[in-house]
Amino acid sequence: MKKTAIATLILLAVPAAAFAMDNSAMQPKMMKWSAAPPGLPPGAQITVLAGDPGSNGPYVLRAKMPAGYKIPAHTHPTDENVTVISGTLHVGMGDRLDPKKGDTLRDGAFVNVGKDMQHYAWTTAPTIIQVHGLGPFEINYVNPTDDPRNANAEQRK
Repeated sequence: MKKTAIATLILLAVPAAAFAMDNSAMQPKMMKWSAAPPGLPPGAQITVLAGDPGSNGPYVLRAKMPAGYKIPAHTHPTDENVTVISGTLHVGMGDRLDPKKGDTLRDGAFVNVGKDMQHYAWTTAPTIIQVHGLGPFEINYVNPTDDPRNANAEQRK
C-alpha cells in the first residue's frame, strides 16, 4: 500500500516538476521585453519567462499593453491562463469585440479561457499580464480581416 501511495505521489509530481522547467529566479530588471509577435496587434511587448511559446510544452510569458490596446475576437487551440499583474484588462466572450460586455480584471485577477473559445480583450490603462499554458501558443482570429498578419501581408503587396 505504501509503495502504491508513493508511486502515485511521484506520478502526480511529474507534471508540476515538468512545468517548473528550471529553478532560476528572474527579477523584473532581468526581463528582456521585445515587440509582440505579428499575430498580435502592434503596440504590445512580450517577455518569455520560461519555456518556448512556439513549441510543444509548458510556457510562461508576460505581455505589456498600452491603454486602449485591443485584441479582436479570437481562439486558441489550447487553454489560455491569464493573470493580471498590473493595470486593467477587460475580457469578453463572443465573436466580436464589444466594450459594453465582458469582465473587468484588475491587479491579481485570473481568467482561464478554454481551447477554441471565442474571446476578446482590451485595456483601459497600461496593463501587464502573465500568460501560461501548453504550447504551441497560437492565435486564430474569428474574422480574418482582424488578423494583423493579414494586414501586414496586404501592405507587402
